[in-house]
Amino acid sequence: MKVGIVPIGQVDTAILRRIKDNLEQIFPETACKVIAEKMPLLDRAFDKKRRQYRSNVILSEIQAFAAEKSYLDRVLGVVDVDIFVPELNFVFGEASCPGKAALVSLFRLRPEFYSASADEAVFLARAVKEAVHELGHTLGLRHCPRVLCVMHFSNSIFDTDKKQSLFCDDCYFQAALSLSNMG
Repeated sequence: MKVGIVPIGQVDTAILRRIKDNLEQIFPETACKVIAEKMPLLDRAFDKKRRQYRSNVILSEIQAFAAEKSYLDRVLGVVDVDIFVPELNFVFGEASCPGKAALVSLFRLRPEFYSASADEAVFLARAVKEAVHELGHTLGLRHCPRVLCVMHFSNSIFDTDKKQSLFCDDCYFQAALSLSNMG
């Protein structure tokens, strides 16, 4: 699988490279590339009342970007703003399920957001878990009831911290099947 990681708006490229490196370890047959071309963060995605960005608007831009990049199997957009879907207060990410586009927000993954001390290792682990989770959705995986599986739904940062960055056996099998059907 070929995955392009694209920054949306202002995103630290160092974290994108570290996400890329970790994704290549978790998906060994995958080649990831940080895309140099930045996608703009559109004003129309911003909800003034909530002071957050609508993830579905950003995801639709990623889908259009992915359609232009036929050499990529998946596009993971990474944004550093607070995102939401109307039914929830916030989301860590969103993806087409199945599809080519996924989105992860770094905004609520930093320990400082929760008044804790900055911790790059914790921040990176959270970012990687959410990236794997959203890419799992692009492979057609749904939320898993196993709390340690990366496909478990994160209702809070505590759920993200509890789960691993890997698929459980059932989700791994489904992901491998999906990847084998790709080519």
